[in-house]
Amino acid sequence: MDIENEYLIKISEGDTAAFDALFILHYPRVKNFVAGLVKNEEDARDLSQDIFLKIWNNREKLPKIKYFKTYLFQMSKNAVFDFFRQNAIFENDDTDNKYRIEDYNSLEEIVEARDLEMLIDTLVETMPEQRKKIYKMSRKEGLTNEEISIRLNLSKRTVETHISNTLKEIKKMLTSILLFFH
Repeated sequence: MDIENEYLIKISEGDTAAFDALFILHYPRVKNFVAGLVKNEEDARDLSQDIFLKIWNNREKLPKIKYFKTYLFQMSKNAVFDFFRQNAIFENDDTDNKYRIEDYNSLEEIVEARDLEMLIDTLVETMPEQRKKIYKMSRKEGLTNEEISIRLNLSKRTVETHISNTLKEIKKMLTSILLFFH
């Protein structure tokens, strides 16, 4: 049994020292992941602390969790989606039952296409209005850079820069997800 599983069992029995150790081990990773999406350090801290509070409040379930990092990632992702829903960042609100904490068996199952798309959409919604509009026109509507530049009365180079910056942010977010599991 690895140390993390020992912590989970001890936490389920109410051991606050084990909880503190687990918190110290995982909090920075959770906060960095959340901060990469919500773009606000204070909100990221609050959301991350709420995640660990939920872990403590539901500690009796911890020994049943086979992949804690996966569980923690799913909780973090759900917290971010809930945050955006509560703050009206999503354009539609039909996602109520799509994201629940589940026991996933592998990273591949977590990063299913719809989850990845939702993470990217969530990130794009936090971007400046012009960049968001350009990205959606390019990736959602399938317009070329030239078509976008004509429609928005911008230079083609400006459009390319916005798309490039958006893709860099998406890559950074994906990197933080991968780092979450290391």
